[in-house]
Amino acid sequence: MLGFVVGAASGILQFWLLSVFTAGVTGGNDAAGSKFNNKTVLFAVLQFLLPLLVLLACALLLYESLLWAGVGMAASLIICAVARFLISRRQG
Repeated sequence: MLGFVVGAASGILQFWLLSVFTAGVTGGNDAAGSKFNNKTVLFAVLQFLLPLLVLLACALLLYESLLWAGVGMAASLIICAVARFLISRRQG
């Protein structure tokens, strides 16, 4: 069960990192030209490294819970995406 909690927390964090990255990429133009900067690249790299590091840590420390960590990660990403979609549809 600990693996599921760790996976869900990292999935929520990964969704937040992905949303910040996509907002930086698709944010449009400002006076300087684009919002795509070093901070946006950092969020992209962290978003891709987070699942690798969490699953590697679970494989080394909580090897019985590795599957549940992956399930928690996937479930939280899906739930966050559906919730954001429904909220944006309701507001728009």
